[in-house]
Amino acid sequence: MKWLPLITLLLLAACSANAQKPAVHNGEDLLRAMHDRYENSWYKAVTFTQKSTTYEPDGTQKVETWYEALLLPGKLRINVGAPSEGNGYVFVDGTVTTVKAGQISGTTPRVNMLLVLGFDVYGQEADKTIGVIKDQGYDLTKIRDDIWNGRPVYVVGADNGDLKSRQFWVEKATLLFVREIEPSRKDPKIINDIRFVDYRRLKGGWIAARVEVHVDDKLTFSEDYTEIEVKPNLNPAIFDPKQFSSTHWEKQ
Repeated sequence: MKWLPLITLLLLAACSANAQKPAVHNGEDLLRAMHDRYENSWYKAVTFTQKSTTYEPDGTQKVETWYEALLLPGKLRINVGAPSEGNGYVFVDGTVTTVKAGQISGTTPRVNMLLVLGFDVYGQEADKTIGVIKDQGYDLTKIRDDIWNGRPVYVVGADNGDLKSRQFWVEKATLLFVREIEPSRKDPKIINDIRFVDYRRLKGGWIAARVEVHVDDKLTFSEDYTEIEVKPNLNPAIFDPKQFSSTHWEKQ
């Protein structure tokens, strides 16, 4: 009989843990759970240096150094090559502006799904994320269990065996985004399989220090991040394409 109070406490603790674990029945539930897990801790701004490697069909590799800054939600700036050259891209709330030699050369609608699923989802309101993902053609009614790199994951947007439909994969234990499959923007017949790997803790959140793009089971492009820094006071002007040449976080 003396063990009854202890058993009772253990049962109550187990029930409490189950009660706190959000029920995930569809993609919307999952996106809300991802948001709720990290909304009070995820960083708002981060910068890093990126080694970008393109793997050519002939076996050669092209390597470039890019510099990137994120301000969440919805803002990403990429300096391609030395910042002094003034070449790159600015993503702001569903549009991308191309800058060449410091001058704006074009602006077009474009949602960066890696920014949405890998970063924005943890900080912005879940309803906004859900709306963006639905607009991009993901079927949030479809969800299933799978294993990825030896760990249980949720897969949203595709049935078992379907590796062509738009879909995203999220690790169950951490609720971190680990994989996205989507048609190439240049050629919809080409299916990009994009993977977030080498996750590292970062000021109350996480960041994948390596991103890989696979096509037909072949690695075609990779990003490796170094000099990763959370920047609480990152200047919003960095994400104004008109100030691309005059604002640089490297100089702060």
